[in-house]
Amino acid sequence: MKKELSELMRDLDVKNAQAADSDGKRAAKQHEKGKLTARERIDLVLDPGSFVETDALQEHECVNFGMEKQKFPGDGVVTGFGTVNGRPVYVFSQDFTILGGSLGLAFAKKIMKIQDMALQNGAPIIGINDSGGARIQEGVDALHGYGGIFFRNVRASGVIPQISVIVGPCAGGAVYSPALTDFIFMVNGVGNMFITGPQVIKQVTGEDISQEALGGAKAHAEKSGNTHFVFNDEKACFDGVRTLIELLPSNNMCNPEVVDWGDTIDRMESDLGGLVPTDSRKSYDIHDVISRVVDKGWLMEIQPDFARNMVIGFARLGGSAVGIVANQPAWMAGCLDIDASDKAARFIRFCDAFNIPLVTFVDVPGYLPGKAQEHNGIIRHGAKLLFAFAEATVPKLTVTLRKSYGGASIAMANKDLGCDFMLAWPQAEIAVMGAEGAAGIIFRKDIQAAAAEDQSRVKAEKIQEYEDLFCNPYVAASKGYIDMVIRPEETRPRLIQALRVLKGKRDTLPPRKHGNEPL
Repeated sequence: MKKELSELMRDLDVKNAQAADSDGKRAAKQHEKGKLTARERIDLVLDPGSFVETDALQEHECVNFGMEKQKFPGDGVVTGFGTVNGRPVYVFSQDFTILGGSLGLAFAKKIMKIQDMALQNGAPIIGINDSGGARIQEGVDALHGYGGIFFRNVRASGVIPQISVIVGPCAGGAVYSPALTDFIFMVNGVGNMFITGPQVIKQVTGEDISQEALGGAKAHAEKSGNTHFVFNDEKACFDGVRTLIELLPSNNMCNPEVVDWGDTIDRMESDLGGLVPTDSRKSYDIHDVISRVVDKGWLMEIQPDFARNMVIGFARLGGSAVGIVANQPAWMAGCLDIDASDKAARFIRFCDAFNIPLVTFVDVPGYLPGKAQEHNGIIRHGAKLLFAFAEATVPKLTVTLRKSYGGASIAMANKDLGCDFMLAWPQAEIAVMGAEGAAGIIFRKDIQAAAAEDQSRVKAEKIQEYEDLFCNPYVAASKGYIDMVIRPEETRPRLIQALRVLKGKRDTLPPRKHGNEPL
């Protein structure tokens, strides 16, 4: 006999309640571990009341190893869409309380569907990861599911922003989806990522290491560079995700929104020049320069604890979002090395994909010398930075603050790599190398020919001669390699003026399937 509508509605309510864990038993287990639930996390990242869940009642079809008795509506992942500050976003959140958040075919299909929706509708996607990995009982179906997700990550790359949040385990093949996305957020003591866990490592190599030391947020922030943002609690983490979404366009066909923060466009900072010593051997913190130039002194720094000789991040100039790339003289004198090149190159390519202008602050003595750098591929890795800047078609603005030597000078977005507007401070030194090294090569015979007691004096005179000739911005400016030599305090208004003039920039690459980046 056909059920009455009221009974059918009750059945629906029961199923929805089961999917939503309305009795709170599963949530309690998650809270005992100091973690939030899948839905609590979605509530933190999306605007209140905006979430619309999809496939809440989907279940797996596996009948192996007694799995037919372990079915739950939703199958361990919550998917849907909502808004962040009124802008549409898509989201999936893995639920560790259901079968350890393990991925089976139905689980994967839910994620793939939401990935397809995000791509088709041109909106960012946020993936919240808290999973024990592949559902072993489903065998190759689980592998097929991961493959489908990876495929979609790649197809969406450079088309819509993809953000991953690691708030639990993320191991084995599961790590590759976050690795293929644009930004990874992690929470200290909560999230971890690794290909093989501590037990497998112990069995195979004999190494004894904890889960946190192997793949915790600190390890990935400082050593591997796999994560971009680290927070101490989940609320702060999801606030960070919301902040990032605000800065980015919804897709590659849009421009970032202009937001007036009320900072004066023609603001001058009289102490700016004094922050950078004219003596190129002295260090300073590049953050002090950046904070005086950008709107309200605010920088959303990316990977602050990895390759600290390079600073990257998002800021605003005159309300427009920009990507900041800067050498850090306070760390390794701001040299370029393997990690710094990789860090900057990937960020540059992201900004270029999503129409975010690039502002580069240069104070670089060269590439880091040494056998380890050479043998580990500084040539190949350094070329990534050249490739990224040369390939980028967004507005590119460069400010040479002080040192800009040799091949590193080119790599830091000089005129030859397509810089649209190149500024230099009066203390800028643009040359093949520093004066002492150059004088030692050019005037070696003159120095050696001098009497022993006069060699130090002659060397000092030749160093000064080289400095007078080349260690300034005027030779480059006279040849058109620099557009303008400015007073340091003029930096902010000059950059904002240039950004406005370059707003309509149109630059296209030669027809091709894609370039062959030196990976």
